[in-house]
Amino acid sequence: MAPVVRAALVQATWTGDTESMIAKHEEYAREAARAGAKVIGFQEVFNAPYFCQVQEAEHYRWAEAVPDGPTVSRMRALARETGMVVVVPVFEVEQEGFYYNTAAVIDADGSYLGKYRKHHIPQVKGFWEKYYFKPGNLGWPVFDTAVGRIGVYICYDRHFPEGWRQLGLNGAQLVYNPSATSRGLSAYLWQLEQPAAAVANEYFVAAINRVGQEEYGDNDFYGTSYFVDPRGQFVGDPADDKTEELLVRDLDFGLIEEVRNQWAFYRDRRPDAYEGLTAP
Repeated sequence: MAPVVRAALVQATWTGDTESMIAKHEEYAREAARAGAKVIGFQEVFNAPYFCQVQEAEHYRWAEAVPDGPTVSRMRALARETGMVVVVPVFEVEQEGFYYNTAAVIDADGSYLGKYRKHHIPQVKGFWEKYYFKPGNLGWPVFDTAVGRIGVYICYDRHFPEGWRQLGLNGAQLVYNPSATSRGLSAYLWQLEQPAAAVANEYFVAAINRVGQEEYGDNDFYGTSYFVDPRGQFVGDPADDKTEELLVRDLDFGLIEEVRNQWAFYRDRRPDAYEGLTAP
């Protein structure tokens, strides 16, 4: 019998400094663990403001190594303490001039399993990410964790169906999608794209958005984070659109096999006919 996984996510307002932001997420994680959660994920670049609203070299100061930097090291200790799998999105520096929008995945015993680097990098007003980040180069990893097979897809990635599909082909049961998306830009897509991806690829998705306004621009991050199942249905209600919130939901992984047997999308794929999708 497939497990029911109690999963959590956090949408949070920016506190004004890294130390208090990390501490807030640690407390949310402890609260989730007390509620029985076994996996938790945080929002895009969770330990910093969304500095990509501007293009200023001073913001490279938020970057750190993965996995040996201070934030991921601290999250490894948190995972050991709580017994939860933790998905940790941060601004990564690999070496001088090599920066990535990254999420580390930490197992329930605190072991570092690996990282995902955001593939699709936007460069539009309020989202000047190409100034900071190189495109991801680690493929579409799916991590074998204590709760199942978990993948990550970050924010702007969600507009591109190819990565969602590759995560499914690689065996994902749950994909965390940490984001920072603003009211008025693509809000009407927020409750459309991730449920559609969950249906097309027949797995669970945890869609996480920041909430509130921050000091570096006018973006109004609208929260409404949620879990969605392989039928495209919300698991419980989405979070509020104005205040920070911890969501804890039970995900029945048995539904994945049930839906895949019923809808058979993977059986009926035609990769032999798709060569044009990757033509330059």
